[in-house]
Amino acid sequence: MSSPRRSANTCPCGLPQAYEACCGRFHSGAAAAPTAEALMRSRYCAFVKGDVAYLLRTWHPRTRPGRLELDPGMRWTGLEVLGTSEGSAFHPTGTVEFRASYRGGSLHELSRFERMDGAWVYVDGEFPA
Repeated sequence: MSSPRRSANTCPCGLPQAYEACCGRFHSGAAAAPTAEALMRSRYCAFVKGDVAYLLRTWHPRTRPGRLELDPGMRWTGLEVLGTSEGSAFHPTGTVEFRASYRGGSLHELSRFERMDGAWVYVDGEFPA
């Protein structure tokens, strides 16, 4: 089954909105991701766009690396959210399981998120078998 053709300005996170109205507003700082899933989608989009500053800014200080270098040859091709647990405005923590596809393969991760000073941040993830 082939995926539907996406317009050039559609957000890479997979939602049917323009980038500016979707993850772009989080990347610019105009808004904060309201859920753990929204943060995960915006972080995937940041990997697609090469936005290292956003990735570091939304990483929990306890687990954030000192620096992050992205592979300029990596081509992310799609995101599939497989499941979520908690992660709403009413929860202090949440998890999102997803599969991110790239040219030549895919990454399957169960990511953990926490709210810190009211904002969602990525803590860490594990790779289910």
